[in-house]
Amino acid sequence: MRRLTLALSLAGVCFAWTAGAHAQDIQERVIKFGHLNNADHPVSLGVKRFAELVASKSGGKLKVQEFPASALGNEMQQQSALQGGVQEMSAPATTSLAGIVKEFGLVDFPFAVANFAQADALLDGPLGQALIARLPEKGLVALGYWDLGFRNVTNSKRAITKAEDLDGLKLRVIPNPVFLDTFKAFKANPVPMPFVELYGALEAKAVDGQENPFAVILSNKFFEVQKYVSATNHVYAANIMLVGKRFWDRLSPTEQRIMTEAANETRAYQRQASRAAAQKAVAELQAKGMQYNELTAAEQARMRQIAKPVTEKFLASYDPAITKLYADELARLHK
Repeated sequence: MRRLTLALSLAGVCFAWTAGAHAQDIQERVIKFGHLNNADHPVSLGVKRFAELVASKSGGKLKVQEFPASALGNEMQQQSALQGGVQEMSAPATTSLAGIVKEFGLVDFPFAVANFAQADALLDGPLGQALIARLPEKGLVALGYWDLGFRNVTNSKRAITKAEDLDGLKLRVIPNPVFLDTFKAFKANPVPMPFVELYGALEAKAVDGQENPFAVILSNKFFEVQKYVSATNHVYAANIMLVGKRFWDRLSPTEQRIMTEAANETRAYQRQASRAAAQKAVAELQAKGMQYNELTAAEQARMRQIAKPVTEKFLASYDPAITKLYADELARLHK
């Protein structure tokens, strides 16, 4: 009986020491998390959920402080702040990383994925992880991908139901070589233009249309100056959860585990919230008078073939090991 009592008391001491050791592994920290979107955007909802989970898992010691609506600067300024150790976290579009790891440009390739399941499989699988593995040497650590959504074409002339419908349309595109060459392949007239100038250009009919995710089309009131919205789904856009490596390296293994677990749990929630917001936006755009149409799977596959020379041109400038992985993953996803 005495031996049993001794064993139980030793076990209790051991457990208390372990719990105490883990508690000591978590320091009081404030984590500044910046992003470009408004406080009601799905990216902001993701940050809030992540903050709740981190606080819960750390006993309130790790506090995530959100800075929405470009409060800490644009994407490149925040990227520099993370690398310099001035800011702890951000959630930019993956496009912004192509300047330091050009292979991130693969995520913006046209008609690479046809649906959300394929997009998630590509980013959560070997390709997405290979891209993430290139970031630490650039001073960044990534904790996974979030949803921004498929980009879709709006215009004032006609519904887009097939490739030929883009012929001759003057479309504003983001100033990105892949986007310019893609729309040229469809015989459209792509016009690179800063986003802030877009509404005025649509209103003045300086351009016929533009392309953006549904939620962006709604929140910027393009329905006031555009008649047709077509679910072209020509590019899938993603955000990425970034942590500055200088900050990450100061964290204890326990703190890193808490951050990683919270990020993994947040990912599914953020994607669901973002996709629900996109669906709601479609209904609201129709209610505002826009004419909505979808493309058939066969037409999307055909458009993918038309855009193929564009992707092959850009692939030639990327790391062959990454491009092979990309091709293998797409072949698997499109089976």
